[in-house]
Amino acid sequence: MRINLSLNNMEPLLALVAGFLILMMPELLNLIVAVYLIVRGSLGLRSRF
Repeated sequence: MRINLSLNNMEPLLALVAGFLILMMPELLNLIVAVYLIVRGSLGLRSRF
């Protein structure tokens, strides 16, 4: 069995992990949102060039 690990496949899992972390430690919200925006923005720019 071969598992294709791409960002599209991992995004729902990352969202669940981030959601649980935010519920357990709300002070992580700013950090998680900032990291998410940086990653999505850099991947979006990379696909354009």
